[in-house]
Amino acid sequence: MVYLGRKRRAETVKGLCCPKTLCVGLFLSLWIPPLTAQLPLDQPIVLTQLPASGQSVWGLGGKIILLTSNGAIRVLTGEFQSACDPEVSFDAKHILFAGKKTAADPWTIYEMNADGSGYRPITAGLGDCRNPCYQSAMFTLNSPAPWFQVAFVQELAQPDLFGQSPIRTLYSCKLDGSEVRRLTYTLSNCLNPSMMYDGRLLLSCQRGIGADPKAGRYDLFGVNLDGTDFALYSAAGPARFRSMACSTSNRVIFVESDSLTGDGGGSLGSVTIRRPLYSYQPITKPSDGLFHSPSPLSDGRLLVSHRSNNDSDSYAVVRLNPETGRYEKVFDNPEFHDIQARALVARPEPDGRSSVVSEDDKTGKLYCLNVAIHDLKDPQALGPASAKQLRIIEGTVRQAANPAFGSNSSVERRILGQIDLEKDGSFNIEIPAATPIELQILDDSGMALRTCRWIWAMNHEQRGCIGCHEDPELTPPNEKLAEALTRKSTPLAIEPEQRRMVDFRTHVGPILSAKCATCHDQRHRSLKFTGDSTAEAGRVAYQAMVTAPAGKYITPGQARTSPLVWRIVGRKTTRSWDPPTDSRTINPMPPKNAPPLSKEEIRTLVEWIDLGAMWDGMILEDQPS
Repeated sequence: MVYLGRKRRAETVKGLCCPKTLCVGLFLSLWIPPLTAQLPLDQPIVLTQLPASGQSVWGLGGKIILLTSNGAIRVLTGEFQSACDPEVSFDAKHILFAGKKTAADPWTIYEMNADGSGYRPITAGLGDCRNPCYQSAMFTLNSPAPWFQVAFVQELAQPDLFGQSPIRTLYSCKLDGSEVRRLTYTLSNCLNPSMMYDGRLLLSCQRGIGADPKAGRYDLFGVNLDGTDFALYSAAGPARFRSMACSTSNRVIFVESDSLTGDGGGSLGSVTIRRPLYSYQPITKPSDGLFHSPSPLSDGRLLVSHRSNNDSDSYAVVRLNPETGRYEKVFDNPEFHDIQARALVARPEPDGRSSVVSEDDKTGKLYCLNVAIHDLKDPQALGPASAKQLRIIEGTVRQAANPAFGSNSSVERRILGQIDLEKDGSFNIEIPAATPIELQILDDSGMALRTCRWIWAMNHEQRGCIGCHEDPELTPPNEKLAEALTRKSTPLAIEPEQRRMVDFRTHVGPILSAKCATCHDQRHRSLKFTGDSTAEAGRVAYQAMVTAPAGKYITPGQARTSPLVWRIVGRKTTRSWDPPTDSRTINPMPPKNAPPLSKEEIRTLVEWIDLGAMWDGMILEDQPS
């Protein structure tokens, strides 16, 4: 039996009420000055040493060393030009690492014995691969025995959704390098995977783009070992960037900062495993210096690297108590950055996981119980009166950005389909497997009310959600079975050539030329178009629409908050959860003496904006030249 009542959000953690309030006196008591004496080790550790200067790429020139309990030091990767990212196996008999035998080699994942002998490549021929970690046992119902894998970050020869290259995404393979599989399809960067005790992978992923207010963030996400059930793990707290997470028996601890440093260092923060979305606590503050690559010890403390906020010193390994913030230096060679320290001791193997993924099935299924379950203040905001349809959008990455523009997004958005929601707000769809999709809830005018960015279903996965941006720490109401689950999934796995795209050059420009350019010509004081069909005229028109101050004419990704749409439909279409608008009267466009836009033309403009205001299939964050 599953209890479907609602849980309370408040949680008490060691005398603190999380997450809304913190006792100021107890908060300040965490900041205890560090000890400076270097202490003896009670267990061996492996770590990465990087040159303290001249780091053009983080990791180049690095070496992995073994530091024994009696203080003896031995280099384990003497045959490598560069080595870093060590990860100790659960039985402490082997070490994964990323290495380059020569400067010209790609970063390759290797495994070696704990004494540095017997190294062998795992990801040979896959290009640059970093950040390896051991996975727990995997099995399927028809497999003769469980097997083990490693996860790692691979750089792909294509730009990410911000138009930067290369994109870094999560892969896995068996220990012998076979059965390489991609696990994440976010169209943005994924970094620093680590295993949690419950058998999930925890990683840092870059957020979306366009109307997403969290664009440019790196938050913590969880995913199963086979790429299923990718979901936000924690995003609370003031910092925009979270990475290098590790887990203890009851906490996840990570590095956080509001701006990216060259080495990724920052302060330390934490959330509880029981309530990761609402239990954020800082462990250190910015004035305490920069911390890097935390790793748990069996007694609840951490190995973590630390240096000052300036470049006057290098990283040293310290032992830190996350309950108090107190830390003590255990190893430091001032000529190197001493980072990525890992205890060379056996630890419990995380729970194994079964997999339903079947490569023979080219589709996955996605269902929702009720889009009216959400986190908006107005409980009726997405009820049956407003939420009418679901738009499903596929995201693909271009191999090269349009040379006409600067560093632009290289993501194409194509519509897989648009379906009616069931009366109870549910839906059940079949989509192409391992394909990034966005979901948009639409009103009766076809405008997006809310957008879910870049999720996917793996091959043969049946993935479900409760509502539309619902609070994932609340169980759903105990209601009857959703109507959409009582019938067959709506198939949306159409052929690529049938997936419709809406862009400026092909769809919007002709409407402006035919219906708007007569009045909005070069003599117009503000929004200027031209009836000319040349490419240059199209760029002029696009610039007039998009390069104006944010929100003056359009809000990419949100037609409902775009003044251009207000004028076309003759009313403001903002919702209660949108920022307030000014009180100026909306003057309908076109004027009465001009030909009106057809319903199809209005739909095209709305879709164009909701899909991100694309030019020739790309979303432009920078402006055309």
